[in-house]
Amino acid sequence: MIIRPARPEDAEAVMALVNDVIANTTITFTTELKSLQTVQDDIAARGRAFLVVEVDGIAAGYASYFPFRGGPGYARTKEHSVALGPQVRGRGAGRALMAELEAEARREGVHSLIAAVSGENPAGRAFHAAIGFAEIAVLPEVGFKFDRWIDLVLMQKRL
Repeated sequence: MIIRPARPEDAEAVMALVNDVIANTTITFTTELKSLQTVQDDIAARGRAFLVVEVDGIAAGYASYFPFRGGPGYARTKEHSVALGPQVRGRGAGRALMAELEAEARREGVHSLIAAVSGENPAGRAFHAAIGFAEIAVLPEVGFKFDRWIDLVLMQKRL
């Protein structure tokens, strides 16, 4: 298991992972599948703020951060996303990805990372709590997917 910055050739594997989450879960509220070009553009734009966990030469998970909100006052607060394929779950890949992502964020001068976790994702909430994120807000029924309203839980870690 290797943690490294994403490369253009990782885009297809990352796209498959993300699109599975979009199509089959309420971990994300979006219903629009990602195109290969969109994932390639994200990898190129984020640079070292887009990491993958590689297993047998294939990206089996990723973690990335991006602006939390627009405007200069929010420049040092980032939101992040993390997702793992089944072959790396429960093997420390999520913790390793997040540790490296947090280190990169610190190098970039980021002060705070935000996790926006679906209220229907107790494993995501537990994972973030275990790595030092604190629950700071619950936004009731702000997401809508699969014909139901879903809460959004905001969690924060000050770096």
